[in-house]
Amino acid sequence: MMRVFVTAAMALIAGCASSPPEHFYSLSVGMGGSAPQATPAYYIELPAVTVPQQVARNQLVVTTGAGRVDLLEQERWAAPPAAEIGQALSLAVSGDLGTIDVFRTPTPDKAPVYRISTNIQRFESAPGRYALIDAVWSVRLVGSTQVHTCRSVAQETVSAGYDELVAGHRRAIARISTDIAKTVRILAAGGKPSC
Repeated sequence: MMRVFVTAAMALIAGCASSPPEHFYSLSVGMGGSAPQATPAYYIELPAVTVPQQVARNQLVVTTGAGRVDLLEQERWAAPPAAEIGQALSLAVSGDLGTIDVFRTPTPDKAPVYRISTNIQRFESAPGRYALIDAVWSVRLVGSTQVHTCRSVAQETVSAGYDELVAGHRRAIARISTDIAKTVRILAAGGKPSC
């Protein structure tokens, strides 16, 4: 009886040891730009980003064709996609503008703060084909009623492999962050941006 138990336990341990490893990915690796000025002329505030419900999970959700999607248990985001996208956008936009994201942080009196709201309409991952982010975003000077709303669709061709897929999403976020930063820069200079 003891021999059967030991054999079963060893088989269970061997089965656990042979399961494939999980891989974790982040969208904010390598994001950012110049260091902020000592006292920025203005700040940004990037509240939580929203994403489509079907991709709001830690596992990578990939499109395999004909409307089919697969949930990859071994390939995961380091944080939920909304948090990953939000952090990556915050780092990229604040780095591009040389300012600071002050979301949930007090700011000096009368300091201009531009609030950036972002709604991800589509977040598609097609390994070996493309990475796509379709975002509707708006910029508003806090305290003002004027809102500037735009849409950015960034599709990046990717080669095979999940590392390449994630790198494609990073490039897509960089393109969207450039659009947002350009708008903030024009608004801060008193101009009227266009989408």
